[in-house]
Amino acid sequence: MIFSYYPGCTLKTKAKELDRYARLSAEALGITLEELPEWQCCGGVYPMAKDEIATKLSSVRALASAKALGHDLVTLCSACHNVLKQVNHDMAADENIRTKANNYMQPDEAYGGETKVIHYLELLRDTVGFGELAKQVKNPLKGRKIAAYYGCLLLRPGSVLQMDNPENPTIIEDFIRALGAEAVVYPMRNECCGGYVTLENRELANRRSGAVLESAKECGAEMIITACPLCLYNLNKNTDGYDVPVYYFTELLAEALGVKEGGACDGAGQ
Repeated sequence: MIFSYYPGCTLKTKAKELDRYARLSAEALGITLEELPEWQCCGGVYPMAKDEIATKLSSVRALASAKALGHDLVTLCSACHNVLKQVNHDMAADENIRTKANNYMQPDEAYGGETKVIHYLELLRDTVGFGELAKQVKNPLKGRKIAAYYGCLLLRPGSVLQMDNPENPTIIEDFIRALGAEAVVYPMRNECCGGYVTLENRELANRRSGAVLESAKECGAEMIITACPLCLYNLNKNTDGYDVPVYYFTELLAEALGVKEGGACDGAGQ
């Protein structure tokens, strides 16, 4: 089964291992991820201004490229997924945006929101199936108490992303259980870690991330997994005093499937 793949900037530069774990795991599950040719940065943040077109064009081109290849488009980074899916919704639902964006495209590249955008977690849930994933696990993560951290971008806005219930999600907990571990549910799992605020106000980001870590630890979590590279960065910068390591979900997936070199995660997040 073949899918187009948009890795995004962070997973091609600062977090190459997380991208590699995703590719190795997909291959182990019988899925081929074909990286889009000549993709550009999605911008990392969805532009809220209705008349903002230029910053959406790289996403439009990526979506059009996947359409031309005839595949659904898989993303791994929650920020990339958020931007691509919201821009895709714009192109399908807003004639004004669609017309203006297509003015920058070649006539044979005109795009109208036809590509289906899928997060890697959705691929595991809806295409592979968590039941089948559990059968493919070579190294069950038994005895581990793992907390999911959703953050802001993976689920919201819920009306557009339509990935899971933004207030009471289950997709990452179900993923954790499929790997054989115990899923720890805690109050702060879909609250903001500080996100992009860390660039201007590190103290505020530290407080937000610390609150997440404290909440997870109080509920018995021994580690946290996330699907957002920025959340991974923020939370790992604030682990002092909490003893709750944070990992990207693809690292544990690769370990459970037996394709991760070096054995088990031993307490230090990426």
